[in-house]
Amino acid sequence: MVSHQARNKRNDIIGLAVAIAIVLLLNYVGSFVFSRFDLTTEKRYSLSDATKNLVSELDDNIYIKIYLEGDLPANFLRLRNSTKETLDEIRAYSNGKLDYIFINPGESPDQDVRDALYQELTNKGIQYSNLRSADGDVQSEQIIFPGAIFSYQGKEVPLQILKSQLGTAPEVMLNNSIQQLEYEIASSIKKLVRPKRQKIAFLEGHGEIDDMHLADIAKTLDEFYTVDRAKLGGQLVSLEDYDAVIIAKPDTAFSEKDKYILDQFIMNGGKTMWLIDHVFASMDSLQKTGTSVGIPMSLNLEDMLFRYGCRINTNLVMDLQALPIPIVTGYEGNQPKQELMAWYYYPLIMDHPKHPIVSNLDALKTEFVNSVDTVGGKGIKKTVLLTTSERSKLAATPARISLNMLRYPPDERQYVKQKIPIAVLLEGKFQSNYKNRLTKEFTSNRELKFKESGLENKMIVVGDGDIIKNGFNEANRSFKPMGYDVYTQRTYGNKDFILNSLNYLLDDSGLIQARSKEFKIRLLNKQMVDAERQKWQLINTVIPVLLIALFGFIQFFIRRRNYAK
Repeated sequence: MVSHQARNKRNDIIGLAVAIAIVLLLNYVGSFVFSRFDLTTEKRYSLSDATKNLVSELDDNIYIKIYLEGDLPANFLRLRNSTKETLDEIRAYSNGKLDYIFINPGESPDQDVRDALYQELTNKGIQYSNLRSADGDVQSEQIIFPGAIFSYQGKEVPLQILKSQLGTAPEVMLNNSIQQLEYEIASSIKKLVRPKRQKIAFLEGHGEIDDMHLADIAKTLDEFYTVDRAKLGGQLVSLEDYDAVIIAKPDTAFSEKDKYILDQFIMNGGKTMWLIDHVFASMDSLQKTGTSVGIPMSLNLEDMLFRYGCRINTNLVMDLQALPIPIVTGYEGNQPKQELMAWYYYPLIMDHPKHPIVSNLDALKTEFVNSVDTVGGKGIKKTVLLTTSERSKLAATPARISLNMLRYPPDERQYVKQKIPIAVLLEGKFQSNYKNRLTKEFTSNRELKFKESGLENKMIVVGDGDIIKNGFNEANRSFKPMGYDVYTQRTYGNKDFILNSLNYLLDDSGLIQARSKEFKIRLLNKQMVDAERQKWQLINTVIPVLLIALFGFIQFFIRRRNYAK
């Protein structure tokens, strides 16, 4: 008869053999089947299909240097760890063709070496953060470069990991940067590896913004697309080679022939971004005389935009949340005294909806803006992208504009309109503006290839042409960054808005949907932490020890009872 001890020994051996067999089987199956499971509520470790497809098709190695290492504050340590987690997820789908390293830019004890590296990173486009901290009476500073450099086949692309947002708390800004990690990393990779570059044209011939005042955005777009300027000139084939066109602040009316060319470009799937001013207003005359008049102007585009689903109004938006301009408020001796005061005709756009184009975007700088209404366009999906604040109003035109209004406090009872739309996204199958308007002889001509309805398409309409404009210095022929405001010396998020808009219009892979990720912020109550610090430190140190001791006592009691039998 087999003893109890021998039977237990045999069962243990069988159990071990079964466990080994299961492990071997799982490893064998795992060599053919690849899968990852995300058990988080927000699916923060789930990559979009577009990102997976992008990295799985890499034909060469990508190497990433991330400058987030060293003795980091808790919030930057969280950003560092989140970056590593996202890169690990992306690397898992890259077939071993993505590698990275974290670098401490302040690691060298040699000040000259550190300064040289800081300058190199700054020249490559990575902005630093200067952190100040106090420990008692001791003050300290730390330079951190929250960015990365992507390298691929001899090419490099910088990525600013920490995104600044005006008026946003540091914890929220950090969380928003973490939310965008997948999109920002995937976009940087796409910028390096994309074999075929789509073509974008800035339209000209109707008084649009010139080359020098579009230099910054053209340079940025050139990293993703082939950028050109195109003149319609009544030529039916003038837009044939382009995937998208940007109409940036025209000031003269479009002919019907040019409108027809644009219309058929849209019907054939071409993407358009309309940056339109329907009111002429100039700061030049204001600065010279103190007064000006906002005059409505027609570009002969009203019927087209109405047919597609929107209307740019001939009014001026005024907002108490506005950019400042310098105003002479008095004199000290014979010297004028200037102060920066909010100029209500320059709305500062800070409230953005949850859409991939504008989600977590920094504030936008605008000048003399028109409101945009969604109308007509049967079957077209209309999404408002940009709105004013909750303290706005509309000024009908012609409108007298005077700097003297800043000498008096604004009547806030007039600024009661909330979130006036100034930019909309239109998506769907657009109907031609020339449907049922042309002769049968013309529409039936096969050489003209007239289409009265289009393919699935998208366009963006903005009631401000200056939103894309950069400053330009005639003296030294240099340009300022797009969105830079000379008075506040701050660069606003205009460039990101334009870039995101075109990425959305031209991105068939769906990569920009990764910008829609949203992680909940679970912050500690700082007041409670300070008040109950010792209590929670005691709980976190004593209770685990007591639990281990209790578990050991129970285990000892069970073993003693079993062996007593």
